Amino acid sequence: MSETVLNANPGRATGSSTSRRLRREGRIPAVVYGHGMDPLAVDIDRRELRAALSGAAGLNTILDLTVEGAVYPSLIKDIQRHPVRRTVLHVDFIQVNLNEEVVVSIPVTIEGEAKEVLQHNGLVDLSMPEFEVRTTPRNIPEGITIDVTDMTMDTVIRVEDVELPDGVEAAGDPDSPVVTVLTMRAVVEDEPVAEGEEGEEGEEGDAEGGDAEASDGDGD
Repeated sequence: MSETVLNANPGRATGSSTSRRLRREGRIPAVVYGHGMDPLAVDIDRRELRAALSGAAGLNTILDLTVEGAVYPSLIKDIQRHPVRRTVLHVDFIQVNLNEEVVVSIPVTIEGEAKEVLQHNGLVDLSMPEFEVRTTPRNIPEGITIDVTDMTMDTVIRVEDVELPDGVEAAGDPDSPVVTVLTMRAVVEDEPVAEGEEGEEGEEGDAEGGDAEASDGDGD
């Protein structure tokens, strides 16, 4: 996986007023830490961050965070967003050793058509849309694709069943389900009502209505 350069300005003053000013200027407050270094307060350009994360790796993109010529190979550890507008408010970067393993979540997609499941009114369900793996930063897969063509109503694909590239291993519980099958309820059609029965119900209802009106009249 190739690295992407992201420039950052150092010397960011902490505090909510400074953060608000930076956001108005199109910049995002951030911090980078890890590997024995003191946390470094920086700020980054909002558009540059969006462009850096626009590739297939998304949030798992290795970023060459460049601060005044110093390069910090980093991954995004956390992104804080506005609760309503969902704009990015703050970013935490963690410096990584490109030769040491990290644990990250990668997206899971399914492909194929489970015909036997469909024939039995079943539905293939992706229970785990994100899959935790352990590997070195340069070896992080962009995602995992699982073929469901051969699934039956009794099939459960678990973490331990997922094939991973060389140098990548699952970090989650091996027994956790990734893809399962749901049984859909059968549609029951309403039984037709015989004309005679419907007429009897209508007459009975009319009679009850008439009694009620008569009772109301007696009460006045």
